[in-house]
Amino acid sequence: MFPKLFDFGEISLFGFQFHAILHTYGFLLATGFLVALKVAAMRGKRFGYEANLIMDLGLYILVSSLVGAKLLLLIVDWQHYQHDPWSLVRSGGVFYGGLVAAVLTSIWFFRKHKLSVWLTTDILAPSVALGHAIGRLGCFSAGCCYGRPTTMPWGVTFTDPYAKEIVGVPLGMALHPTQLYESIVEFAIFGILIYMTTRKKFDGQIFWSYVAMYSVARVVIEHYRGDLDRGFAFGGAVSTSQIIATVLLGIAVMALFTLRRQPQNRTA
Repeated sequence: MFPKLFDFGEISLFGFQFHAILHTYGFLLATGFLVALKVAAMRGKRFGYEANLIMDLGLYILVSSLVGAKLLLLIVDWQHYQHDPWSLVRSGGVFYGGLVAAVLTSIWFFRKHKLSVWLTTDILAPSVALGHAIGRLGCFSAGCCYGRPTTMPWGVTFTDPYAKEIVGVPLGMALHPTQLYESIVEFAIFGILIYMTTRKKFDGQIFWSYVAMYSVARVVIEHYRGDLDRGFAFGGAVSTSQIIATVLLGIAVMALFTLRRQPQNRTA
């Protein structure tokens, strides 16, 4: 849609010649991360969390999530990237790979600093939804994570050849704006989680509610995705992300049921 925010043209620096481009996707991804981190720091103050601690955690999450997203993309689309490994650098990644990596990194961080796992994840969960919502706007600008062809009036037609070059989005046909579907859902989940904080019954409720809501949304939205090179199972009936979402939904429901039996008086 609008993959380049600024095109600085050919630049020579220290003897190297390169074409400098500020991609809209990268800009919105960074914006989403910074906004999410700010919200997390503000929420953390309510429970005596130092801002630097939240910032450090945010950096660990950023690095691990990027690596995890790229790694899962490499796994599910190995046939492509084994022949063109450098294209992995400019590709976005699979969200669930980033989420799993971020969760594992966060657990390590919590133990290292002796933090309450469920209380801290409740503080962070709304920020994850908010950052993801903004990041999906970046996906829309680049054309990645595009949808199937549609005749619906809100279908979006991509026309920029550069978008097709970097992410392979089809041009000249109306597609489901799956990036916007997910962004809208994530903004809604963010609002719901913030609302839930005033009525929270136990630690972990906000985090696992986020996992459950997003998993349901992802299973539905995947049906409208058109980028079919992300891995499928059972003869193409379900995508890798749908399998992961279904498993996480089951885990989230069990976790909510289990933690509910241990009510606490905190709210995050």
